[in-house]
Amino acid sequence: MADPVSEKFSMQAIGRNAAIALACGSFILLFSLGIRHGFGLFLKPVTVDQGWSRESFAFAIALQNLLWGICQPFVGVLADRLGARLIVLIGALLYAGGLWLMAAAGNEAVFIFAAGVLVGLGLAGTTFPVIFGTISRLVAPQHRSLVMGIATSVGSFGQFIMLPVSLGLLSWLDWQGALIALSLFALMMLPLAIGLREAPETPPIGEALPSLELNAFEAVKEALAARDFWLLSFGFFACGFQVVFIAVHLPAFLADEGLAPHVATIVLALIGLLNVAGTYYAGLWGGRYRKPMLLSWVYLLRGLLIAAFILLPITPLSAYIFGFLMGLFWLSTVPLTNGTIASAWGVKHMSMLGGIVFFWHQLGSFIGGWLGGYLYDRTGSYDIVWMLAIGFSLISAILNWPISETPRRAEASRVGS
Repeated sequence: MADPVSEKFSMQAIGRNAAIALACGSFILLFSLGIRHGFGLFLKPVTVDQGWSRESFAFAIALQNLLWGICQPFVGVLADRLGARLIVLIGALLYAGGLWLMAAAGNEAVFIFAAGVLVGLGLAGTTFPVIFGTISRLVAPQHRSLVMGIATSVGSFGQFIMLPVSLGLLSWLDWQGALIALSLFALMMLPLAIGLREAPETPPIGEALPSLELNAFEAVKEALAARDFWLLSFGFFACGFQVVFIAVHLPAFLADEGLAPHVATIVLALIGLLNVAGTYYAGLWGGRYRKPMLLSWVYLLRGLLIAAFILLPITPLSAYIFGFLMGLFWLSTVPLTNGTIASAWGVKHMSMLGGIVFFWHQLGSFIGGWLGGYLYDRTGSYDIVWMLAIGFSLISAILNWPISETPRRAEASRVGS
């Protein structure tokens, strides 16, 4: 049987403004996510050349993720009020400036400021909540999960293509030159920001929920009072913990296991490539099935995969299989999580509410990135962090299952009537 969602969806069906915003937003994610996905390749070159500990580099990346998360709700408020275009322009400039300063840093404090603060702020202005808030207001409700999946898929493809680019730049220019070159790639987000369109001051297409009458403060108050909002947030915490720990520390982990450097590059590239399919189908199926149920399966399968990877002998083949399968689950949580927010709390304040949930993702990212370096420097092993990653997966699988997608204001109106 033909897929009804696929049959109805087309660039013509969603309208010219939505198609332009989707295309430009997708390529902004390609550069923003693609560049940061390769930061793990810089861990050994930077720390060996500068004589720094792994914990210092890990802390810089962890701070980047934490600040990204802390700022995301506030950046989301500004994007909801001022439009995504201005926010992305500022974010791209901060991102490029941070990459350049990382290359020029002569001590750990400057490097941490560049990688942690500037790049973290740049990411807050150029990634999911800002982009999703814009495109979700331009399309009908039945297409939202899918367009988020498409945008995330293109961003995932950026993770695939930017890894060999980063590795090639490292081989050709050394790590400082590679970072400067990447800063030029970040500037390519500037012209793309011009294509981000805003919805008119009318209810989103096909939607007229009471939640649209809430102001920003009321929307936050309502969301924070909901059990499901917190359950969704904890699941995203686990996601952030896992993906940043793996992205930052997997190259060093595989090198410690005796594998050649190119193996880690291929593994991370496989994650990025298969993530294209994983996020697309997560968005597609999120329009057909209950999104929290799909999230539970993603977290459960992720945990089982990590357990199998670390319990079996580490070989190039097992590493490639891990990268292939992990890519299917890597960012498939993103369209499902944001789609659940849109379904339950509406899209008027989506950049802000998505930013709050994303804060928990980035809190997990901070802990996963930093704790990996901290525990390695003290124990000589990543074993404890791998165990935590498995445990968080299992807990998240349980917590996401009972989440409801019922529109909250509509539900409250029915109860009170």
